[in-house]
Amino acid sequence: MNEEQARDAVRAIVGDSAMPALDRFADLIRRKSEQQNLVARATLNALWQRHFLDSAQLLPLANDQPGTWLDVGTGAGFPGMVVALVIERPVILVEPRRLRADLLRQVAEQEGIAARVTVQQAKVERVTGATASVISARAVASLSDLLQSTAHLADMNTLYLLPKGQSATTEMNEARRRFAGLFHVERSITDPASGIVVAHNVKERR
Repeated sequence: MNEEQARDAVRAIVGDSAMPALDRFADLIRRKSEQQNLVARATLNALWQRHFLDSAQLLPLANDQPGTWLDVGTGAGFPGMVVALVIERPVILVEPRRLRADLLRQVAEQEGIAARVTVQQAKVERVTGATASVISARAVASLSDLLQSTAHLADMNTLYLLPKGQSATTEMNEARRRFAGLFHVERSITDPASGIVVAHNVKERR
């Protein structure tokens, strides 16, 4: 899949009206990457495939579940800022690094979505507030550790959408030893060998 095909695939998911904001965000990531390490430099030439499409593919899995979407370890904005730019809902972006948190706030202000997008410059264990309807995270921690660190922000109705690469099934099976719930793996459309762990009704076993 080349970049044009990846961008078309994103458009098919999010619709035409969302594309200008995503284009502006992609341009900003390219420019700012000259000043700080936002994404792996080797992936800058595959930005739409490796980051935008990889993020946008989570949206259909959310099944229009209403409420706050919380993204853990947002980094340069993937997947959380992509979600925030595409759908009208409260979004919390959790990112402990100051420069990246500042960039996320800048994007939210420039795109006029700061009223519903909150950037928390902290580790997720220190985040408090309303229970999240959807929790996403990309390359942050093992599945078991992530479920543990976000338990205070979730309830039995929270939907987890967690890209886990080629370790998805292994991590899911390990997590099931510690956590009860409904788990399955969706195949990633950006890499058939990679998976996205989808989970809800999650509760730690006692």
